[in-house]
Amino acid sequence: MPPKYPIGIQEFKKIREGDFLYVDKTPYLHSLVNSAGYYFLSRPRRFGKSLFVNTIEALFQGKKDLFKGLFIEDKWNWEQTNPVIKISFSNIDHKEIGLSKAIKIELRSLAKKNGFELESESNGLMFRELIETIAQKKGKVVVLIDEYDKPIIDYLGQDTDKALENQDILKGFYSILKDADDYLRMVFITGVSKFSRVSIFSDLNNLNDISTDKESAGICGITESELQFYFEDALKDKDAELVKKWYNGYKWNDSESVYNPFSVLNFFQKGEFRNYWFTTGTPTFLINLCKQSHRFDFEEVQMSYNDLEAYSLTELNLIPLMFQTGYLTVKSIDSFGLVKLGYPNLEVKSSFIEILANSFTQNESGEKY
Repeated sequence: MPPKYPIGIQEFKKIREGDFLYVDKTPYLHSLVNSAGYYFLSRPRRFGKSLFVNTIEALFQGKKDLFKGLFIEDKWNWEQTNPVIKISFSNIDHKEIGLSKAIKIELRSLAKKNGFELESESNGLMFRELIETIAQKKGKVVVLIDEYDKPIIDYLGQDTDKALENQDILKGFYSILKDADDYLRMVFITGVSKFSRVSIFSDLNNLNDISTDKESAGICGITESELQFYFEDALKDKDAELVKKWYNGYKWNDSESVYNPFSVLNFFQKGEFRNYWFTTGTPTFLINLCKQSHRFDFEEVQMSYNDLEAYSLTELNLIPLMFQTGYLTVKSIDSFGLVKLGYPNLEVKSSFIEILANSFTQNESGEKY
């Protein structure tokens, strides 16, 4: 019987209870939770960030049955649990009611679930009150923030004023974490991009950015060894080198590359080479930046790591944005820290070139020349 592929499923519990194929990422989880620090992870969309966050949540809630047979099963004290505050900004209705109001509604809902009401009024003070009250009732808190930058990315290249407004709101919201250390067991924050990391998290000087750490290379995505192990039967009638050419190649440092998990799962279920990941989101603002800067060749682009992270909402830099969002990846790094970038694989290269070519052959009304 062929495995059940968890396409689009982000809930760890649903995957484990539904007997879907699960690539065991708990070795990475084990390393992080034992250090119990403040972490930030940047990865492209649909790369497994939300699933990893949900796995952290299940671990601290002591749901041992979900981890049966996994690496961490016999390496964790299941008697010791911690309360979890998880906020996913992809599920907050910030566009309809505004970010500040949406955050307030979410915080009040979390407080209600924990049996109390918040008395504070501002987002930051409400967040602090939520953490402190839960910690006093149940012990040190684990704070999980998924897609922290969604309220900014949604306006990227379209409404800079709204993006800047949301950036300021988020800065005030996160600033309380710095002085909440006595109440916190662990903080884990994910996002697609780091374009606003410095300004939003400027007060969080203890935030450990693991996005480009070699030890975190395979924390999201599928490594070559994982592909060979978990997809062994599915690979038997497939051209493994062609699968690699289409869907492997993502690197955030000079260590091993990983496969795009969304594309790999779709490929093995449908059995056809298609642009699965690319078609789930059209990079319109990137294409517009390409046209504005007259850039169309992205093979062997060179840039320092500092330059890859040094840009802002008011001065969008095309190459760092393409790197963070997964359209470019690390090809090599020299001894001076100069990074050579390029398309990660055939899926991204063929799709991006096609959509870029179409945009350059259209007039302002969208008609072909």
